[in-house]
Amino acid sequence: MTSQRDATTPIRLGIVGLGYIGTTVGSQFHRHPEATVAAVCDLDEARLAEVGDRFVVAEDRRYPSYEAMLGDAGLDAVLVGTPHTLHYEQVTAALDRGLHVYCDKPLATDYGHARDLAERAATGPETLMVGYQRHLQTAFQTAHERFREASPTWLTASITQGWIEASAGNWRLDPDLSGGGFLYDTGSHVLDGVLWTTGLEPESVRASMVFHDDERRVDRRAHLDVRFSNGATGAFSFYGDAPAVREHLHVWDEEGAVYLEGKEWRSRRVFEIDAESAEHVPYIDPRREQSRADAFVRSVLDGTEPPATARDALKVTALTEAAYESARSGERVAVGP
Repeated sequence: MTSQRDATTPIRLGIVGLGYIGTTVGSQFHRHPEATVAAVCDLDEARLAEVGDRFVVAEDRRYPSYEAMLGDAGLDAVLVGTPHTLHYEQVTAALDRGLHVYCDKPLATDYGHARDLAERAATGPETLMVGYQRHLQTAFQTAHERFREASPTWLTASITQGWIEASAGNWRLDPDLSGGGFLYDTGSHVLDGVLWTTGLEPESVRASMVFHDDERRVDRRAHLDVRFSNGATGAFSFYGDAPAVREHLHVWDEEGAVYLEGKEWRSRRVFEIDAESAEHVPYIDPRREQSRADAFVRSVLDGTEPPATARDALKVTALTEAAYESARSGERVAVGP
């Protein structure tokens, strides 16, 4: 179990996996006044030493085994930044020890595993936050507020990225570690952004995919035709072999539409389109956007629900798994509740 912590002392955080997420979000925790990176874990000895030095972690708190770190380091919380298929086992182990968890997306690549973690998060005292940062972006928050009152009728969403080329030689092209391809990686953010912004519940999906591998496990392109429980429909396109990162979302209701767009990993812009096709640009200030580390720390210290929950992540996994099943079978597939 987690050690007792004085409320005035920083949250003691351990990081499992020192790749992009472990170091990027880990840096946010390292700089946070109410948190400290107390331990790190990675199989790569050179990376363990380099990141341990960067985050000023004592040498006896640098671990090749996450089980050893959880049992020995006296932590309050854990950042899980490992390949996708490892999340469930590592998040479960941390929760079993009473630790709060920040987990990179997707929460799990198996519907049953995602449902189990969502149920644990709903009933347990620990904070479980998932790394869907669009919940923290002002543009998506603005659209989210609109659809608290309005019911979407139709939407389109797309993202492009040179993902295949960028993933060459790393775990993202190994389905035993990634759980899939572009849809389970960058595409996961788009699915979450749409589902959280609109509040829609996916009912069924028909998908087609272009696969990178002969075993048809790693998609490079995916097209999803989604039906939602309120009768709305959505068309999603994911291109993982495009030359640039661009994201576009159009969500229509009876009054008009909301359009969100952006490039690379910058904050997105939002436009409101009225029934006469005129565009209105709400004032937003992305400089005030909360970091992922600060959102997690605030949820832990205040005992509040995190911005991106395991319940949100369950919806994404349910739709993603159904899409892969549909692409392989050629049939429309029901989405798990």
